[in-house]
Amino acid sequence: MNDENTVQNLTVGEILRNARTMGRRKREIGTIAKQLCIAEDFLEALENGDYKKIPEIVYVLGFARNYAMELGLDPDEIVDKVKAELGIEAENDTPVTIEDLAERDKTAEYKAKIQEFVRVAVDYVRRHWLWFAIGAGVLVVAMLIVIIFGGSNSAPADTPVAAPAPVVAAVDVEEPVYNIPVRERFGKENMAKSHVIIQAVEDSYVGVEDSRGKVIFGRSLVAGDVFYVPNGTGYKAKFGNAGGVDIWVDGELAPKVGANKTSKKDVSLNPDSLMKKAK
Repeated sequence: MNDENTVQNLTVGEILRNARTMGRRKREIGTIAKQLCIAEDFLEALENGDYKKIPEIVYVLGFARNYAMELGLDPDEIVDKVKAELGIEAENDTPVTIEDLAERDKTAEYKAKIQEFVRVAVDYVRRHWLWFAIGAGVLVVAMLIVIIFGGSNSAPADTPVAAPAPVVAAVDVEEPVYNIPVRERFGKENMAKSHVIIQAVEDSYVGVEDSRGKVIFGRSLVAGDVFYVPNGTGYKAKFGNAGGVDIWVDGELAPKVGANKTSKKDVSLNPDSLMKKAK
């Protein structure tokens, strides 16, 4: 009981530092920074509770979540404690993962490249406007010649016109008949070959690790969200609300891995393991 009270009284920085330096896998902060692709200064800022060194609150929460998962801590608990230290309401904030942050950086980079391209193009046209005007004039004249003299080569009115080729609709990937409508899909790159599909029927945190213990997916799913588990063996899952998820194996609903509002970890996602209780 005293140990539990002591942990509750620790700051986020102290919990993170203790997990990194006193756990089973003691690691240097620089090594973790390279694995997570997060600047070492930002991880040090989290351990020191110096959140002002991280540009925006959304980055603070995203880095804290991914750092916690890497250290084997509960990311939801760590994020909630960060919000408490920052005085943020925990309920109305959407979890942010390192993938979300990387996607934002990519979007900003693409926008900057497009703006630079437009600027260069406009400058080029401005400096060579005469040639563009001449080219446009020649194009207009050519189009008029085609319209005037091309009409004589038109097919007679009674010439049969070939019917357009029928459009073949794309065949959707066969999926289970879910218990609730799908809201959003994650891991769509695994969709065609996935034997195991996880759907949240209630809000629940879902984390998936590969056989080496690397987190390949981790976020709070809203009811209706679906995650396609990559095809293969050795994948394990952690559920914040075990009874709030349906697990489908080759189109069949597997037995529940736990009760509502209970957390489960190290749940094997091998199809045989998931379905053995149903036999």
